[in-house]
Amino acid sequence: MIVEAAGVRQRPRVEGGREDEILDATVAVVAELGYDRLTMDAVATAAKASKATLYRRWSTKAELVVDAISRAKGCPMPEDVDTGSLRGDMISMACGDGGFTDEMPMSVIAGLITALHRDADLQKAFRERFLAPRLELTRKVFERAVERGEIGADVDIELLSTTLPAVIVHHAYVLGIEPTDELILRVIDNVILPAARGSQVS
Repeated sequence: MIVEAAGVRQRPRVEGGREDEILDATVAVVAELGYDRLTMDAVATAAKASKATLYRRWSTKAELVVDAISRAKGCPMPEDVDTGSLRGDMISMACGDGGFTDEMPMSVIAGLITALHRDADLQKAFRERFLAPRLELTRKVFERAVERGEIGADVDIELLSTTLPAVIVHHAYVLGIEPTDELILRVIDNVILPAARGSQVS
């Protein structure tokens, strides 16, 4: 039964731990096949579930995929760790679980990247449910640095919050250069920190 809640149609969750298993299977299929080749049949097979079970919970593959990449254990959010410095926070966030050196989230992005240009609904959901929480976490890191006096209050946080992912994604999917801790440190030390601290220079 589909219920209405605050004007949003909500489908019943799959019982027990099966929903998590389905979401993890979906992430794995996206990483392996990409969004365009993913089918409900493929996910059902990977999750050892019936296709009817999937359609009772998610009406389209876009709904399933977006739910999976925003909730599955295999595609975690980076942790918000306050190390006491902007550099330390960025390294912790970018190089830990869910960061740019974590194979699964990067494989998922690779699997979605072509479809995001063509599917407006997928793009909107991806921005709102996958990107937005991660960008908000990055903004908090810069805001803490402002509060500590590490960087000036006039720094362009919105621009800097997207700089590291933009450089890493460009290297990974345009230049074919695998994200590594070394590459991330180069971007942080040679691009992010000088730009962030430039506003303090008189």
